[in-house]
Amino acid sequence: MPNKLSGFFEKYLKKEPLFIDKKILQASYTPETIPHREKQIEHVANILAPSLKLEKPSNLFIYGKAGTGKTLTIKSIINNVDEIVKEKGIDLKFFYLNCKLKRVADTEYRLIAQLARMFGKEVPATGLPTDEVYKIFIEAIDDKKQLLILVLDEIDQLVNKMGDGILYNLTRLNPELQNAEISLIGISNNLFFMNNIDARVKSSLSEEELVFPPYNALQLQDILRKRSKLSFRKNVIKKGVIEKCAAYAAREHGDARRALDLLRVAGELAERKGDKSIGIEHIDEAEEKIENDMVLEIINTQPKQFQLTLYSIISVCALNNKGISTGDVFGVYRDNCLKVGLKPLTHRRVSDIINELDMMGIITGRVISKGRYGRSKEITLALPSANVLKVEEVLKDTLSL
Repeated sequence: MPNKLSGFFEKYLKKEPLFIDKKILQASYTPETIPHREKQIEHVANILAPSLKLEKPSNLFIYGKAGTGKTLTIKSIINNVDEIVKEKGIDLKFFYLNCKLKRVADTEYRLIAQLARMFGKEVPATGLPTDEVYKIFIEAIDDKKQLLILVLDEIDQLVNKMGDGILYNLTRLNPELQNAEISLIGISNNLFFMNNIDARVKSSLSEEELVFPPYNALQLQDILRKRSKLSFRKNVIKKGVIEKCAAYAAREHGDARRALDLLRVAGELAERKGDKSIGIEHIDEAEEKIENDMVLEIINTQPKQFQLTLYSIISVCALNNKGISTGDVFGVYRDNCLKVGLKPLTHRRVSDIINELDMMGIITGRVISKGRYGRSKEITLALPSANVLKVEEVLKDTLSL
């Protein structure tokens, strides 16, 4: 049987690539300058500046939809501060943790154990009381005068998993420390995250807040042009491609990460076809591919209760041409819980999940007034109709329905 791949890779290597450096279009890339975030950078820098004198800065909470430059800005500022810290020998340390990572921040034990390990302490994966792990962490950092700034990205995910007590416990560490001090920076895609936090916890945080607005289409075009000059060969991108890419992303809450992903995937699709340039048709194809991949990835990584709530929304929407209410969903959700053997959550918690699904762009929730009968949330699916059946099949299989 002849080898079908015979000569394929040799031909591929001989092709002139469209890309110079693909990494520049990836989320992990940190540019030297962050355009259209000057005010936010200055605001954060002013809050963190006292830390260079080992003065504890205010706890800072940063909000904004996905792709608005929150993490990028914080990492860039940290890199700048770290350079000064190394040069001046200042005992200031930043620790960044993404709370979406299951094996790092899915329990309070694992989170504090990970922090202790960052200071060279050996902590078993399981087996110790959580109080003992806190004690190990305190001993690890309190041996000298130093300042620790803990950056918790996607902090809302942390609270969803553990409850808001984890924030209270972290802020209450300072009174137990003799030499060191801890300050928090929380980053969240959920603008309403703090609304459901206990008043006692809010009081202990005493945080400053900063909201990152979405990028508009012109700002996204500017970002794309700057990155594309570094990532693609000259004259590879056809006229109108940058504008189309920016328009797609502006429609999706001004998500710069989405815009960069679109351009990168469009380039990859063009290369696979052997095309010499990237046209609008490649952007359309990339949009469809990313939409399918992203929705399924989001759904697969969500907890069972999220999946069951979404499945219930899809089920109710299938029977109604108009928008549906949270009450409509809750009744079906409760029935589905019995089918899969899950304990139903409260009506309020299901409402919180619906809000988070709205934030993810999977559904659209619109608050409507009913006069003297109060207000109600009208829910519609934001998924393309072509995706709904596929999502429903995946959920049925995952939930064993």
